Amino acid sequence: MSNRAWSGYLALTFVAVAGYFLVPADTWAQTIYAELVGLVATGAIVVGVVRYRPAARAAWWWFAAGQLLNVLGTLAEAILGRVLHLETWPSVADILWLGLYPCLVIGLFLLIRRRTQGHDWGSLVDATTITTGLGLLSWVFLIRPVADDSSLSLVARVVSVAYPVGDILVLAMVTRLLVGAGSRTLAFRLLAGALLLYLAGDATWAVINYVGLEPSPGAVKLLQMNFLTAYALFGAAGLHRSVREVGEQATQRTLRLSPALLVLLTVASLIAPAILGYQVWHHQVTDGVAIVIGSVALFLLVVTRMAQLLRQIERQSKQLSQLVRVDELTGLPNRRAWSVELPIAIERARRDQVALSIAMLDLDRFKRFNDEYGHQAGDRLLKTAAAAWSEQLRTVDHLARYGGEEFIVLLPGGSAELATMVLERLRSATPAGQTFSAGVATWDGNETSEELIARADQALYQAKDAGRDRIQVATELAPTNVQPSTVSMAPEMT
Repeated sequence: MSNRAWSGYLALTFVAVAGYFLVPADTWAQTIYAELVGLVATGAIVVGVVRYRPAARAAWWWFAAGQLLNVLGTLAEAILGRVLHLETWPSVADILWLGLYPCLVIGLFLLIRRRTQGHDWGSLVDATTITTGLGLLSWVFLIRPVADDSSLSLVARVVSVAYPVGDILVLAMVTRLLVGAGSRTLAFRLLAGALLLYLAGDATWAVINYVGLEPSPGAVKLLQMNFLTAYALFGAAGLHRSVREVGEQATQRTLRLSPALLVLLTVASLIAPAILGYQVWHHQVTDGVAIVIGSVALFLLVVTRMAQLLRQIERQSKQLSQLVRVDELTGLPNRRAWSVELPIAIERARRDQVALSIAMLDLDRFKRFNDEYGHQAGDRLLKTAAAAWSEQLRTVDHLARYGGEEFIVLLPGGSAELATMVLERLRSATPAGQTFSAGVATWDGNETSEELIARADQALYQAKDAGRDRIQVATELAPTNVQPSTVSMAPEMT
C-alpha cells in the first residue's frame, strides 16, 4: 500500500472519529457508526498482515480478533437493550468485551518473544515493578471492594473483577513491550498508542465508577471516541509498511534506565507506602496484608534491578579493560598491553638472570598490497598473518600488534639465535605469498624497555634498507649479570 493510501485511511478514520461526537446518543445511528469505524480498522489490520506478512503475523491476528470481539460487544449491548429489551448484567456483551484481554495478552506475548534476543531480564524486572505497583493500586481501590460486595451475585463479582485483572495483565505486557529492546518504527508507535488508549479508557471508567459520578452524555461520547481512536490507531499500525519490522528480533539487549523509565519505576515503588499513608490518614488500614506483600515484592524487585545494573557495570568494565589492551582487528595484545608486559618481562629476566629478546616485524610493501587488493583484503591479511604466526610461536612467547602492519614479539629466555630460528618459522608461515622484515634485539642487562625497542626498531630499518624479506639482528651489547638461558633452545610449538 502506498503512503498516500495509508495517509488517506488515517485521515478518513480520524475524521470519522471526530464526527462521532455529532451523532445522536443512544441511537442505532450511533451504534452503526461505531461499528463501521471498528470494523474498518479491524479490516485494515487484516489487509496489512496479508499484504506485508510481518515477522510476528500470529500476534497481529490475535490483535485483530480481540478488536473484533470488542466491536461485536458494542453491537451485542445494543441488540440486548434496544431489540430484546433485556437489562441484565452481566450479559453476552461482557463476554465479548472481556475477550479483548486474552487476545491482546497472547498477541503481545508472541510479539515480545519474537522481538527479544535471549532473556531480557532487565526489561522483565522493570515491567514487573511497574505492574506490581499499579496492580496493588487496582487491588485496593477496584478489585477488593467489588470482591467483598455481598450485594452482587458471584457471577457479577467475577465479571466485575475480570475487567481490572484483564487491564493489569495487558498493562504488564504493554510495559514489557515498551521497556524492551527492539525497533521503534511508526507501526510500533501506533500500536503502543492504541494499547495505551485502551488502558486509559478503562482506567477512566474505573475512576468514574469508584467515585460514583454520573457522566454527562457528552463525556460518555468523549470516552467512546477514545476507544474509536484506539481502533483507528490499531488499523493504522497494521496497515503501515513498517509493520514488517515490528516483530524483528532486537540486535542487542540493554539494561539502560532512561530518565522517563526511572521516574515511572520510582512512582511505582512509592505506591505501596502511599496507600498505607492514605489509609493511616483516614484511621482505617483495611489492606495491611496486601500492602505488606506489595512492599516486599517491590523491595525485592528494586534490589534485583540494582544487582543487574551492578553486574552490567562489572561486565562492561571487564570488556572495556579488554578493549583497551586488545587489538580489535587481530585479537592480539595491542601496543598499550605490550608497554605493560615488556617491563615486567625485563624485571623477570633480571631476577632470573636469563636472556630476553624481542623482534619487530613489518609486512613488506603492505601499502602496495592495500592499493592493489583493497583495504578489506589488507585487514584479512593482518588477521590471517597474526593467526598463522601465533601458531608457530613457542608457548612462552608473546605476539602483539604494535601499530599498522607492525608486530612485535617477546621471546623470554631467548637469545638472538633462538629468536632468529623462531622468526624463520614465522616467515615460512606468512600467508598470501607475502613477506616481512624483522629486527631482533637481545636485552643487554641494563637498558630500559624503550631502549630495547629502539634497537629492535633500528635493526628492522636495516633489514628494510637491505632489501626486505630478511631478519636483521641488532648489534649485541655486552650483557651484565645475565647467565645463559635456562629455557630450552629447542623451539616449543603450541
